[in-house]
Amino acid sequence: MHSKPLTDAEVEQIRVLHGQGMSRNEIAAQVGRSVGSVTNVASRLGLSFDRTATKAATAAKVADARSKRAEEMNALLDDARRLRLQLFEPCLVHSFGGKDNTYAEAHLQQPPFADQAKIMQAYNLAMSNSLRLDQHDGDGSVEQMGSLLGSMLDTLVERHAAPADDGD
Repeated sequence: MHSKPLTDAEVEQIRVLHGQGMSRNEIAAQVGRSVGSVTNVASRLGLSFDRTATKAATAAKVADARSKRAEEMNALLDDARRLRLQLFEPCLVHSFGGKDNTYAEAHLQQPPFADQAKIMQAYNLAMSNSLRLDQHDGDGSVEQMGSLLGSMLDTLVERHAAPADDGD
């Protein structure tokens, strides 16, 4: 594109093409000038461009993002369900160790308590994240805000009431 000032003929061509209903990008390509130059000329001439297509495209992107968040929210709920089911299911535990680096395994009726606690942490994380996605797309109602504040309070109480981890 050019960096020199637009000629009177180019300004007139922009006015005529605008009058024919061409978009800003189409005019820029036709005249051989930048979109910014076309925008500046149109502004000086008091012309405006129809933004209906831009608004529709933006609305479509917002809807697509909302749809993707809903899919992720449902996937997190599915993950949480699978994690929750593991809490009391039979499991296999194993270890490597000793000077000979031996392998040992045992079948248990349910995971050991420490593993159940880790499963619950993962479950809570999946549930919390799914709720955040749901709240992101909510309507911002008073009930929803109260629920959000209640969730935050529950999380704070949970974090501060939990016993200290001894670094296991």
